[in-house]
Amino acid sequence: MKKSKPAPAVREYTRSFYEKNRLCFAVGICFSLLEIPVNLGLSWLLGRVLDLVAAGDLAGLFHLVWYMIAVAAGETLICTVKSRTTSLFVHRGLRQYKTLAFRKLSQKSIRAFTKENTGRYVSVLTNDVNSLEENYLLSFFDIVFYSIQFVCTLLFMLWYSPVMTAATLVLCLLPMVGTMLFAPELSRREKAVSDGSERFVARLKDLLMGFSVLKSFKAETQAAALFDGANADLETLKRRRRWWRGLMGAVNWGVFASTMQFGIFFIGAVLAIRGSVTLGTTIVFVQVCNYLMSAVQQVPQQLAARRAARGLIEKLAEITQENAAASGDPIPPELHEGIVLRDVSFGYDPDAPVLRHLSCTLQAGKKYALVGASGSGKSTLLSLLMGAYDGYTGSIALDGKELKTVDPDSLYDLISLIDQNVFLFDDTVRGNITLFKDFPAAAVDRAVERSGLSAFLQDRGEDARCGENGVELSGGERQRISIARALLKGTPVLLLDEATAALDNRTAFAVTESILRLEGLTRLVVTHRLDPALLEQYDEILVLKDGALREHGTFEELMARGGYFHALYTVAE
Repeated sequence: MKKSKPAPAVREYTRSFYEKNRLCFAVGICFSLLEIPVNLGLSWLLGRVLDLVAAGDLAGLFHLVWYMIAVAAGETLICTVKSRTTSLFVHRGLRQYKTLAFRKLSQKSIRAFTKENTGRYVSVLTNDVNSLEENYLLSFFDIVFYSIQFVCTLLFMLWYSPVMTAATLVLCLLPMVGTMLFAPELSRREKAVSDGSERFVARLKDLLMGFSVLKSFKAETQAAALFDGANADLETLKRRRRWWRGLMGAVNWGVFASTMQFGIFFIGAVLAIRGSVTLGTTIVFVQVCNYLMSAVQQVPQQLAARRAARGLIEKLAEITQENAAASGDPIPPELHEGIVLRDVSFGYDPDAPVLRHLSCTLQAGKKYALVGASGSGKSTLLSLLMGAYDGYTGSIALDGKELKTVDPDSLYDLISLIDQNVFLFDDTVRGNITLFKDFPAAAVDRAVERSGLSAFLQDRGEDARCGENGVELSGGERQRISIARALLKGTPVLLLDEATAALDNRTAFAVTESILRLEGLTRLVVTHRLDPALLEQYDEILVLKDGALREHGTFEELMARGGYFHALYTVAE
């Protein structure tokens, strides 16, 4: 069954081009249309020149110079205003279009976004936008201009000679038929280029993000082969599109348009010999024939390009609606009872579960450590609590409310995650801490102090640039910033996934202890540092093995039990 287009979403995107932009659009259209009488006036001047030459009227010929000066001045003024207004219209329209697209994207939940390839968005907001500029926005001005010019030219020709006008109309059908034959395939090839650009951007993004891995494994040759394959695929699709456009133009102009032009000139010559029209009239018809040919050539071609460009808008509407933020019931940003997991099982692959029949209770306001060997499911459990996946079985309840039924936005007001993989914007340290929001200075200072960033800011300042993804900072400095931003957010539930892994032992101890001393927060800390001075501060330690809860209890209880946790602790020492 063919997938229906998200018409309301498409209309929202197309309306974004014209929001607070209609005046520029209207002025651009008006001044574009003013070119038509200027063009027809120039054609009249050429014909008049020949008639005056034939009549030997030298004075009248020189008199036409003033008309020519007026036409040139008018053309300059009209083109200047038209260029200015259409440029401003496109500038505003594309800016608003991309802003709407990003706003729609940012409304998605973590659960939705984890299922998608971000290269699709990079492609539609770069390559596709370039196509929209030419084939959707600017093409509309051309479509209106050539359509009105076609009508005005016909009226102008009727005024000169109805017989030649009728013959011209018949000949005009030739290039129109050619364009219509080529248009559907052009639209298909435009869509293929968009899809190919998406695949190329996704591959390029992977290779750049994995640069250090490729270098360390000396896989440059293999990486180059992957890049060459994606690049060759995209350029082949673009070559096919260019070839089809070129063939379309060659057939229309080389066969149909030349036949049309010769036919009009031939008929005009016959009528001139018979005395039905003057030689100047024949030249006028040959001149304005170019306007008709341009309209017949351009309008169907621009309509085809615009139809293909609209397909790109439909594509954006579809992917911003796919897996959109799930609706759900809002919950307050507070935890009174706790988080209860009952018989939770989950796997990224249904045949390979990561978590197995896990049941536990995280009481509100208490602090828990989550330990276990690599691959035991610790990070996966935190991802489930953040609502990243809903394919689990069993139940995860927040104060009795099933997680799957919770509105994602309200979930993010309740829970914050400090991940082991820190992302930083290419901005200032303060911007990365506050994520560009306004916070009281005292709140920012407190978060900085608790995360261990005070010495860094005293040395470098809060306006120090972090570089792309924090390239200007050490791993420990990046991690401290991520901790500070989470503390500043102030959610009642805090999840930490190896948050101090990049810190030295002394700093890691100080930061963790600061987090454990926070009052009123529910904390679940994934850690590989089995420091007894810290472990003794947790209300309970949850021990995972192969996705199952193997043991749980206080540090003293687990050590006295001499089980799996005792073995992990002994090995860590």
